[in-house]
Amino acid sequence: MARMKVAISIGDPAGIGPEIALKAAIDPRVRAIAAPLLVGDRRALELHAKASGIAGGFRSYRRAAEVDWSDGAVALLALDQFNGKPLTLGKVAAEHGRAAVDAARAAIDAALAGEVDAVVAAPQTESAIKAAGIEFDGYPSFVARCTGVAPEDAFLMMCFDDKRIVHSTLHVSLARALALVTRERVAKVIAAADGTLRRIGVAKPKLAVAGINPHAGEGGLFGDEEINIIAPEIAAARARGVDAEGPFGADTMFHLPGYDAFVVMYHDQGHIAAKLLARNRTAGMTIGTPVLFSSVAHGSALDIAGKNQASPAAMVEAVMRLAGAHAHQAA
Repeated sequence: MARMKVAISIGDPAGIGPEIALKAAIDPRVRAIAAPLLVGDRRALELHAKASGIAGGFRSYRRAAEVDWSDGAVALLALDQFNGKPLTLGKVAAEHGRAAVDAARAAIDAALAGEVDAVVAAPQTESAIKAAGIEFDGYPSFVARCTGVAPEDAFLMMCFDDKRIVHSTLHVSLARALALVTRERVAKVIAAADGTLRRIGVAKPKLAVAGINPHAGEGGLFGDEEINIIAPEIAAARARGVDAEGPFGADTMFHLPGYDAFVVMYHDQGHIAAKLLARNRTAGMTIGTPVLFSSVAHGSALDIAGKNQASPAAMVEAVMRLAGAHAHQAA
């Protein structure tokens, strides 16, 4: 089977994104299963390559459709993002946020055009994106907007080891997350989780669904969202043939055996567990959109940019996850 063609956007050029994107692109585990195409500013990538002691150049292309995938050189979809202006590593700046978003969008466009099979994104800096005046509350809604999908229909699935965690809400305040957890949204996230698992080869997915209150509400003692919102949609999903169970208390749910994915209601329910169990090696897959898209679940680490200290483990994990999904779809 042909290797998956994967576009890797280099993220915030002032952070560790270009470093880990490049390290992942030359990693033997990645090269064995995927043909990588870096996407971003050439000078930024060269700066990070030099700082990391990575020898060898890049073969630049203006369009992904022009790439010679049989070439052993590192391919780059070169974007001129700084117009000759200097790049300062470790700095939050509007141009850095704009560069990260533009690279991700170019990679997604290549996937929509059928020029690549999947997209992996290096970390962005949300404060830099905000400084650029760009609407951004995480990659799932961004990918949704780029692909013509309603943002509320895209979700994040964090992946590490044998664990998958699907988020009903993401980068919003806790008060806003509580307001967003409606029966309609719970139904959509359960359906998206089940559909994605089937898409990547899990024949009969089994889902554990979290509550939102301590101890999943303890029968109404600590809140009634489980009784009025979450439990009815679990029952409705089961009636449609989805093997979903819960609601479970999020503090104990991840110890439960036999589940293919855990559905949580808000950011910290899933992220705290993932970052405790798999620090800096968790991949985040966007589900519910037509593009196979994954990103890393850690930040741009501006403090160590250009110091050759960043691990590409999460980037490699992201590529591996997408390669498995792509192979199943192609079969």
